[in-house]
Amino acid sequence: MTAPITVRDISVEEHLRWLCEQPSASFLQTPAWGQVKTEWRAESVGWFEGDVMVGAALVLHRSLPKIRRSLAYLPEGPCIDWGSPRLVELLKVLRDHLKAKGAFALRLGPPVPTHRWHAATIKAAIADPTTRRYDEATPDVVEPLGTTVVATLRRLGFKHLAADDGFLAGQPEYVFQVPLAGRTEAELLSGMNQLWRRNIKKTEKNGVVVRVGDASDLTTFHRLYLETADRDTFTPRGLEYFERMYRVMSAEDPDRIRVYLAEHGDDVLAATIWIRVGQHAWYSYGASTAAKRELQGSTAIQWRMMRDALAAGATVYDLRGITNTVSEDNPHIGLIRFKVGTGGEAVRLAGEWDLPLNRLLYTAFSLYLKAR
Repeated sequence: MTAPITVRDISVEEHLRWLCEQPSASFLQTPAWGQVKTEWRAESVGWFEGDVMVGAALVLHRSLPKIRRSLAYLPEGPCIDWGSPRLVELLKVLRDHLKAKGAFALRLGPPVPTHRWHAATIKAAIADPTTRRYDEATPDVVEPLGTTVVATLRRLGFKHLAADDGFLAGQPEYVFQVPLAGRTEAELLSGMNQLWRRNIKKTEKNGVVVRVGDASDLTTFHRLYLETADRDTFTPRGLEYFERMYRVMSAEDPDRIRVYLAEHGDDVLAATIWIRVGQHAWYSYGASTAAKRELQGSTAIQWRMMRDALAAGATVYDLRGITNTVSEDNPHIGLIRFKVGTGGEAVRLAGEWDLPLNRLLYTAFSLYLKAR
């Protein structure tokens, strides 16, 4: 007889033990991430089939003003077997557990791919004036698991949040990844386009040096980050955010997070933050100066991070979010071309989904945050 599935609060130690037993999981599902996001209340929950643990999640709670009811958010989670024949049961017991704890809505983002576009397909789509978005180009791969997960969420009443939808900024639905599994450094390099290979050689010839820094280098990273924010017109995070991220992630795992710096003489050309959980490595934040751009500091630092991800046993190097566009006149097309040059692929994930547990409060909170 199959044991029932239950959900209960778990300790940080239980949560970490579960993550360590998985090939990989999103860094947004680590207990440390709950300490980074201080504006949310964080808790760890676990799934159990009888006495056997079968899943874990970081749940972030954002409460309604003056009311003890919250949005329960699982960014890029939960960390469960999405191919389980008991998926519906896994999701229903989570729903019931969080509703009993006062959640008015459940938001989750399954880390499950649904579609993939290879580099050659993306290049062809960019060159085709009739194709303006990834979802207008025929994907190279349609993932059966992702298709099943999306259908299951719809059947359970979840609402898919489009990229410009929802009342909170969520995680990207489209990401760019470089597959590393089974590849050597030489194979990784040969998979890049000619411009990337030429620029990598140029950085070596011109004496650009990339090193792994430590917490003391975050001030330098942040200086370049502020310059990048001003140049690219986005709102930057404060230095204390990155100092907290580095501190709590390093405490959880000494090699969870790294700071990289690309230098030429006394000048820092670029700086980045690299994160790894198991077999998945992310280029999380990047910054660069406008000075000496011809020396290709950003190329040098990416190549070093890719090689280090490979050496650490990662099977995926993730350059994080991209916009759903391949249009030549889009302001983000330059960044997309840069990423495509790595020889990787655009990946569409299942995206973020909301399940209202109290429709009146869900609607009210949506209107409140839109107005704010």
